[in-house]
Amino acid sequence: MKKEEVIILRISEDDRNSIHDKMEEIGVHNMSAYIRKMALDGYCIHLDLKEIKELVTLLKRCSNNLNQYAKHANTDGSIYEEDIRDLQEQFSVIMETGKGILEALSTVR
Repeated sequence: MKKEEVIILRISEDDRNSIHDKMEEIGVHNMSAYIRKMALDGYCIHLDLKEIKELVTLLKRCSNNLNQYAKHANTDGSIYEEDIRDLQEQFSVIMETGKGILEALSTVR
């Protein structure tokens, strides 16, 4: 949709600095887009998915290890206690990371 209307907004220098700080906080670089979004929806949310990416990496690593352990068990029929402990530790890290992510998401309002 073409944007043809212009709205003039007078703000103080402190207001401008505050708007820039909020824009930077959520990763928005276009002030017009930010103000338009805030005026229409009342809020902008920027999700930092760094922890989710870390969780996916941990899951991939654990999955790869599990596949290797299964391949080894199918080859010679044995499962090592050390491998089971390793998987348990990896799953514990994954669970703690997941809990942290859920706790952080529960604070989003």
